[in-house]
Amino acid sequence: MKREFRLTQSADFIRVRRQGRSYAHPLVILVVLPNQSSRTRVGLSASKAIGGAVQRNRAKRLMRHAMASLLEYTTPGYDIILLARKPILNVKCDRVRQALKDNLIKAELMQDDQSS
Repeated sequence: MKREFRLTQSADFIRVRRQGRSYAHPLVILVVLPNQSSRTRVGLSASKAIGGAVQRNRAKRLMRHAMASLLEYTTPGYDIILLARKPILNVKCDRVRQALKDNLIKAELMQDDQSS
């Protein structure tokens, strides 16, 4: 995912977590907040509850890869945080992509018929 589409500042993470709306799935939680930009920015988080550094990095890689393929189909102008849940370590990227797609549809940031 290109740098311009990443949410990197700690203050931005805090703002989105406090003011944003969350959508849960067994694999990933999506937190969404509108921004004043014309692009969507995405931040990733995997807590120590997921496991050690290797497991956390794998969870973030899975989410990053899945979201990169869906980013062009999402409604622009939002800050999104993806929070990994422990079961994400036992699935392949296609399942993570479907979980993200389901959450984006619930959040009304993507049409159901897009990116099949």
